[in-house]
Amino acid sequence: MLQVGLYHFLVLSGLLFSLGIFAVLTRKNAILVLMGIELILNSANINFIAFAKYGNFGFSGQMVALFVIILAAAEAAVALAIVLNIYKNFNTVHVDEIDGLKD
Repeated sequence: MLQVGLYHFLVLSGLLFSLGIFAVLTRKNAILVLMGIELILNSANINFIAFAKYGNFGFSGQMVALFVIILAAAEAAVALAIVLNIYKNFNTVHVDEIDGLKD
């Protein structure tokens, strides 16, 4: 029977982190870039929870993961408000087409 260990969590976290970095670096749509940032934050949460479970750190990993979830929710709300404002002003959400912010 397969037992899930720390290695499995780290591999999953690494894959999520890699997909998040790929999404941030290759996407032109601001919403997809934000989704990539959320993937990166979720990979960090998996690491916190896994190390808290297998490293006998008590509830400190869960508390940090909860803080990261709250931070990600606040980041998503502020970032979506910024994206909506950019769309209202420039009629696009492609980050490479927004060059009038300096004006």
